Amino acid sequence: MSVGTLYLIPVPLGPSPVREVLPKPVIRQAARLQYFIAENAKSARAFLKSLPSESPLQQIDIQELNEHTPADKLPQLIAPLLAGQDIGLISEAGCPAVADPGAALVALAHEAGVPVAPLVGPSSLLLALMGSGLSGQNFAFHGYLPAKDDQRSKRIRELEGDSRRAGRTQLFIETPYRNRRLFESLLAICSPQTRIGIATDLTLPSQYIITMPSSDWKRQALPDIDKRPTVFLLLA
Repeated sequence: MSVGTLYLIPVPLGPSPVREVLPKPVIRQAARLQYFIAENAKSARAFLKSLPSESPLQQIDIQELNEHTPADKLPQLIAPLLAGQDIGLISEAGCPAVADPGAALVALAHEAGVPVAPLVGPSSLLLALMGSGLSGQNFAFHGYLPAKDDQRSKRIRELEGDSRRAGRTQLFIETPYRNRRLFESLLAICSPQTRIGIATDLTLPSQYIITMPSSDWKRQALPDIDKRPTVFLLLA
């Protein structure tokens, strides 16, 4: 029996109509699948409900894979693939396996000889980088910075120093309700000439993307980014 294919299916970054952010072939592919692995089953159902699915939602099998999933459960998740069924992998982060626990499943699929098919869709990290005006030739994503003030300050200094030495754009994110605190820390710590970018509510009508030197940010009222998904960037 031939194995199935693991489709990496991007999802909208917010409450945008699916047809406005995903290509038609991606929608068609997602609509025909009956097996899904998702970071959050509830939001996955909301996404699938927006599709012209070929099967009733209650007949679609959705398994969860998130930061709490034990490693020994991963073989169970790819069992349908080995039995010849196709599976769609869905992330909370827009694109599966990028800043997302789905990467472990993709790695296991490769080990098992399962074809992996990444599909086109929005990536908050790439959209932020594209819109920032900062270096897209040399960049790194660092996930979440430390929550404690002293550790976060130390990490920001490290990232700024690395950026200055290597000409590298640094990207990172924060839990949305702590966005303001992180932004204020960046302005307090970074050199006046360090360029800082924020990309908020990407692909939504409220999208906000601005990059300017730290010194310029300090001369104006800060934007309201609390509780809004935001990617932060800096280039020293």
